Amino acid sequence: MADNSLFAILLRSPWWVSMLLAGAMTLAVAALAPERFKLLGAFGALPLYGVGCVAAWRQWHAPSAAAVAAQSAALRAMAWREFSAALEQAWRAQGASVQPITGLEADFCVEQGGRTTLVSARRWKAASHGADAIGHLVAAMRKRDIHAGQYLVAHGTVSDAARDLARTEGVALVEGDALARLLLPKT
Repeated sequence: MADNSLFAILLRSPWWVSMLLAGAMTLAVAALAPERFKLLGAFGALPLYGVGCVAAWRQWHAPSAAAVAAQSAALRAMAWREFSAALEQAWRAQGASVQPITGLEADFCVEQGGRTTLVSARRWKAASHGADAIGHLVAAMRKRDIHAGQYLVAHGTVSDAARDLARTEGVALVEGDALARLLLPKT
């Protein structure tokens, strides 16, 4: 699904936005459509109700802001061994196969659902993240013929050049709260 499609935007919005749109669409059809098209028009709102239900389920099961903040604070206090062990445990809990990699370019090779991702995590605490670090990960991806990568950032700033390189080379930046959510136990 495209990041800026209507459904993707609604999935990121509060659940009630989808329900409000679906209700407004249903009411508009009921008020304006000829009698024979009212039922058909109401069925047109079903995808919006469905997206609202999915968004509600996701938001209900999402960790609280306090839990994410606590995990972010714990993340900044972790040493590399503890952080890497927590990452491996989180990925394995999601059903992924994780292989640590020795070398400077990448730290993990994660396989899940037939998709292989190379992950660079060692600089997670750096104050600034430039294109050179992303470039090392991209080089490792090419060397191993892997087309997906992740670069983990607990805090600090990612330069615009690094963001552009990541976007063009298929590297996902997992930053701040998203990284904290990854490490939270799933309920």
